[in-house]
This record gives sequence, C-alpha cells and structure tokens, in this order.
Amino acid sequence: MSASDLPDELWARILELGAASAALGFRDLCCLAIASRRLRRLSLHPSLWSDLLSRDFPSQSQPSSSSSSQQQLDPKSLYKTKFERHKIRMAEARRRAVYEAEGRLLACRKRLTDLEQSLCAEGDRMKAAAQELDNLERVRRASVALNVWQPQLVRGRQKQLVQQCTVPVDSRLSDLHMELKVCKQQVATYKNVYVCDLRFCQICERLTRLALL
Repeated sequence: MSASDLPDELWARILELGAASAALGFRDLCCLAIASRRLRRLSLHPSLWSDLLSRDFPSQSQPSSSSSSQQQLDPKSLYKTKFERHKIRMAEARRRAVYEAEGRLLACRKRLTDLEQSLCAEGDRMKAAAQELDNLERVRRASVALNVWQPQLVRGRQKQLVQQCTVPVDSRLSDLHMELKVCKQQVATYKNVYVCDLRFCQICERLTRLALL
C-alpha cells in the first residue's frame, strides 16, 4: 500500500499526532501544503494550527476579549500574526544584545587603553628611578674612592661628581630602591589586569560577532 492509498482520516490523525507531539512544526505543515492538493487541504485543518498555537504560544493561545480582529482570524492566520510579532520581538532583542555586546566591548577596549597608558607611565617612572639610582651609585662610589689614593686627574673628576650632587646620597638611594620595588610591583599588577581584560575583550568580541550573525 502506498502513501496515496491511505484514507484522509488516517492522514489527518497522523498530522494531529505530529502536531500534538511537536514532531511537526509550522514549517513542516507549510512544506506539506505545497506537496499536493490533498496534503494542502489536510494541513490547513484548523485543529492542527490550534495545536501549534497552544504549543508555540502558550501564553497567547487564547485571544483577549478586546481583540475582536484576532477572534475573527482562523488559527493559521492567527498563528502567522503571532509569529510575525514574535519575529519582531526577537529582532529587537537581538539588536539590544548587539548594542549591549558592543557597549561591553568598547568599555573593555577603553580599560585596555587606560592600562596601556598606566603601564607606559609606570615604565617611564621606573626608568627615571633606575637612571637616578645609577647616577647616585656612581656618586657614592666616587665619594668612597676619594679616600683612596689615585691620580689627581681621576680624583678631580670624582670630587666634581660628588660636589654636583645636591641630595643626601644614602637616604635617596634607599628611597629609590623602594620606589623601584613599588614600580615593579605596580607594573606586574597592571600586566596581570591587562591580560585578564584582554581575554575578556576577546570574549566580548566573539560574543559581538555571534550577536551579529
């Protein structure tokens, strides 16, 4: 027995079971409707579309008393109306998701830019402290070398170097060592935060691309 030999009652029952069990959706019924005149007639039965309405739009399956225009629609037309509204709501939700993802991405990129600037400033501060530390170390070595015999020309250069220094060498050296330590710790902290924010930014970029699909 071929499928065409089945009576309409059996086909109708098959379609009812498919709609009730979620095996058939509105796209399936639309495809059946263009397969043959017989299936088109059977797939347009109001009970099938009523089942789909109850299944796909459970909170909206019963039209309100004030919606007189909806009450006059057959189940398929009502399903189409609700489906179009659902598509609009989904499109609006998608746009909101895209805007939110882009907003998170922009905020993340701004944090990365701020961190880059902070890293650059802290790096410059560390370089300046290291340079001053190097100069003071040379002054301290020159000060110690003045107590040791050496050629007059070398001694004169060392004395000039010591006289040009206007800050207390030992206390300033201690301050610079502490400043360098703090700078290194701050740079390490900035780098850790930068790596975390960079990963978060990459996630936001992927989410934004997915939202745009």
